[in-house]
Amino acid sequence: MTGETGMTPLLEASRVTVLYGRQVGCCEVSLDLWPGEVLAVVGESGSGKTTLLRCLAGMLPPTHGRIDYRLRDGGIEDIYTMTEARRRALQRSDWGFVYQTPADGLRMTVSAGANVGERLMALGYRHYGEIRQEALAWLERLEIDTARIDERPEAFSGGMRQRLQIARNLVTAPRLVFMDEPTGGLDVSVQARILDTLRGLVRDMGLSVILVTHDLGVARLLADRMLVMKDGRVVEEGLTDQILEDPQHAYAQLLVSSILQA
Repeated sequence: MTGETGMTPLLEASRVTVLYGRQVGCCEVSLDLWPGEVLAVVGESGSGKTTLLRCLAGMLPPTHGRIDYRLRDGGIEDIYTMTEARRRALQRSDWGFVYQTPADGLRMTVSAGANVGERLMALGYRHYGEIRQEALAWLERLEIDTARIDERPEAFSGGMRQRLQIARNLVTAPRLVFMDEPTGGLDVSVQARILDTLRGLVRDMGLSVILVTHDLGVARLLADRMLVMKDGRVVEEGLTDQILEDPQHAYAQLLVSSILQA
C-alpha cells in the first residue's frame, strides 16, 4: 500500500479466512474497495458471502487474515487490532450496515425519527430541534411521509421499513456501507423503487459499498465490480459487465445462465 490516501483502497482484505470448527465460512479471500466504488459479492446461499460481509464489517473476527481500513485522517489500521470502542465508533458513524430484514437494523420500539436521530447523537448532536430537522429531511429524501416521524417502524410496510433503515444508516454521511440482500423479501415493484433510490444515493453521496446478493440483476444495477463466491472461496472477479457478458469460471457461467433463462 502507498502512503498517498488518493492511491490506497478505502478497505483492503488480505487472505481472510473464517472457520467454524472444521466448517469453512470463507477461505483465503482477498479484496480491495476504492472510494466511491460498489463491489458486489455474489453466489448461492451457503457460498460464504454473508460470512465474509460480517467479517469485513467488524462483526465476526477472522480466524486469520487482516482487514485494513483507511481512516479519515489518512491513517490505515487493521479493524481487528484497533480497540473495540474505536471499531464501534466507526460502525456508528463512518460505516453503515443495511440488513435484509429491516427489523434487524432498526429499533422497533422507538419512533422513526428516533431511529434516524440516534445515529446523529453518536456524532455529538445534542440539540433536539436540529436532530429532528435532520430526521425529517432524511425521511423526505427516502420518500417516507414526514407526518409519520413519530410512528414506530412496526406500523410501516416492509418497503417503508427498508427505506427507514437506509435513512438511519446514511444520516451520518458514512464513507462505507455494507448491504446484505437489501431488497430480498420485498415485492418486485418495491424492489425496483428501492434499487432506484439506492443507485441515486450512491451516486449523489459518493458512497463506497460492499453489496452481498444472490440476485445478479441487483448486482448489474448497482455494482462496478463483482466477486463470485462458491464454497467459501472467490472463484472469479472482475468488472460487473465483464463477468455478466463473458464469465470464465464454470460456476459463474451457471449463475449468469440462470438469470438469462429467468
